[in-house]
Amino acid sequence: MRAERDGAGAAGPSGESPDGPGPARPEPAPEPASKTAAGGGDSAGAPPGAVRSRRFPAVTEGTVRPEGGGRAVSGAVSAPARQWPMLSVLAATAAGLLSTATSHPRFGCLLIGVALIAAAVLRRVLPSVGMLAVRSRFTDMVTYGVLGVAITLLALVMEPKPWLEIPFLETAVRFTVR
Repeated sequence: MRAERDGAGAAGPSGESPDGPGPARPEPAPEPASKTAAGGGDSAGAPPGAVRSRRFPAVTEGTVRPEGGGRAVSGAVSAPARQWPMLSVLAATAAGLLSTATSHPRFGCLLIGVALIAAAVLRRVLPSVGMLAVRSRFTDMVTYGVLGVAITLLALVMEPKPWLEIPFLETAVRFTVR
């Protein structure tokens, strides 16, 4: 569209260029640096010295691994062994789900909560955790930690005979249920 606009300004009313007869060849006008730096223009046909646009490309060329998302062990080891942090968290979670399904919900939920807390600790301590790294290190630690603590607390206050008594919890539940 910009080429059409620039071409219309360079050619006369009959479509001829000012140099003489023949079709008009539009020459791209240089854009001000402020427009391209602010993301106003595209840099697809820009000369090598021009300021690049800050827009995201129309087609993604690749994805970047999260921080610490490399292999947990060297490449000479088999694939499952390279992903041991993720596999250990998944194994503990599966054991918790199995325990919950076999009539031990408190123990199963505790196991799942502890597995998520362990995932947060692994994400913090290890420089490379493989597929356990999903987002940035800080976001992964907070997400795993908050979910792990929440599930563990819910398992501790689970009825019947809760292991942890929270004084205002019964009043809050009665107030919201009524």
